[in-house]
Amino acid sequence: MKISKKLNDAINAQIGEELFASNGYANMAAYFNSLGLARLSAMYFGQSEEEREHALKFVHYLMEVDGEVAIPAVQAASYEFDGVKGALESAMAWEQDVTGRINRLMDLAIEEKDYATQDFLRWFVSEQVEEEANVSHLLTLVEALGNRSILTLEAYLPQK
Repeated sequence: MKISKKLNDAINAQIGEELFASNGYANMAAYFNSLGLARLSAMYFGQSEEEREHALKFVHYLMEVDGEVAIPAVQAASYEFDGVKGALESAMAWEQDVTGRINRLMDLAIEEKDYATQDFLRWFVSEQVEEEANVSHLLTLVEALGNRSILTLEAYLPQK
């Protein structure tokens, strides 16, 4: 099966976005580490790796459908954050952006009647529901803590 050039190009662009998110989460993890938040840091290093895995899923898919893999340059991700809440708000904005991009990929696959790509993308559609829910949960906790110590959030997180 040969994927269309238009869909192939869109998936290559998504590979770059996944790698951008991976770099952003690595920066975020380092930021949390600089605050002494080891659990939150570990969580976001894990998130960074997960985003890289997503990029590789797209790479492997393109190879399976005789596509052309052309990983784009990845723009620099922010490494400065306005506190823990600001970092998590950045994470939510990234995830919402990725959700929109995945949905547009699905729209394109539907438009082109590319059923194999639609099937492949369904996993990402479901994954984005989980990603946004996880960040939303952390933001809710940070907002509930208000001016209390962010260490309460750290203690709440599972130890890795």
